[in-house]
Amino acid sequence: MAEPWEDDELEGPVRKFMYVNRRAPYGTIYALESLEVVLIAAAFEQDVTLVFMDDGVYQIKKDQNTDAIGVKNFSPTYRALEGYDVEKLYVEKESLASRGLTTDDLIVPVQLVDKDQLAQLMEEQEVILSF
Repeated sequence: MAEPWEDDELEGPVRKFMYVNRRAPYGTIYALESLEVVLIAAAFEQDVTLVFMDDGVYQIKKDQNTDAIGVKNFSPTYRALEGYDVEKLYVEKESLASRGLTTDDLIVPVQLVDKDQLAQLMEEQEVILSF
C-alpha cells in the first residue's frame, strides 16, 4: 500500500506562479523573502516564473560585496534555482539597460524581455506575487 504522501491523488494541481522582483537586494527583506518563497513553491513542484525588473535586477548581479553593510550576500543562492527546476528567469531589458548592466553582469542565465513581452507573460500566469 502506498504511503499517504506518495498518493498522486493527494497532490494538488500545478499552478503557474510568477514572482516579480522589483526591489534592491539589501535594505529590506523583500528580495530574500521572494527567493525563499520561490524555492518553497518549486519544492512543491509548482510552475515557477521569476522576473527581475527595476532595482530588482541588482538581486542577480555578479560579484556583490556586502561586507560594508554587514549582511550576508545571498545572491549565490540563485544558482540553486536550476536544481529546483526553476528555469524561467526573465529580466526586463529596459531595467537592465537603464542601470548600465548586461546579461554578462548577471549570476544566472536569464531571458531578456521587453515591456510588451512581460505583459504577455503575466497574462499567462495564475498567480502573480510582487516583491
